[in-house]
Amino acid sequence: AAMLPRADVRDRLVGVESFDALPANPLVGTSSPRRAAQVKRLRPDATITLFRGNVATRLAKLATGEVHATLLAAAGLDRLDQSDVGVTIPIDLMLPAPSQGAVGIETLAANDAVVAALAAINDRDTFDAVMAERGVLKGLGGTCHSPIAALARVEADGLYLIAEIISPDGQETVREEARLLRGDEPAAEAIGFGLLERASPALRALFEG
Repeated sequence: AAMLPRADVRDRLVGVESFDALPANPLVGTSSPRRAAQVKRLRPDATITLFRGNVATRLAKLATGEVHATLLAAAGLDRLDQSDVGVTIPIDLMLPAPSQGAVGIETLAANDAVVAALAAINDRDTFDAVMAERGVLKGLGGTCHSPIAALARVEADGLYLIAEIISPDGQETVREEARLLRGDEPAAEAIGFGLLERASPALRALFEG
């Protein structure tokens, strides 16, 4: 029903100053298929290990040397007053997940009074951008277990959308950039369908069934 103003959409690399600073054959901890695929794209020699738990748990695992580095959402760290943790990764190096950094508010669709009240605090730029990103997700049939990245930005009267899907080994990336009208979710869904059509059978299989 509403979106709050969006926080930082980017990821942070924690443990080293850059991907180049990682040692040979590094061990990188993440539970995100998107981040895992993007790390493999940047560092094919990396081994990805499953890294679960809250931020404190993950930072503790990093501190004990379980991995060389991990990745966390900048928005989450900022909200925990840990803005000094990690190095922010540029968007052109690592495109974020759909809706990253956004806080959405849900209510019953039939509750007109609450829907109207929430409309008063809705951040329209965030709402339109996030719905476009979610449109791509819908077109792909993707979930949080899928290697999907997407980011829409308000540009003049429309949106500029970048979306990509990546193979788990990082060797295949299918990417699309397009300008959309605000609220044109069918166009965003079509971009998701288009990414699948251009993907190899192996990459497409990650989104089937």
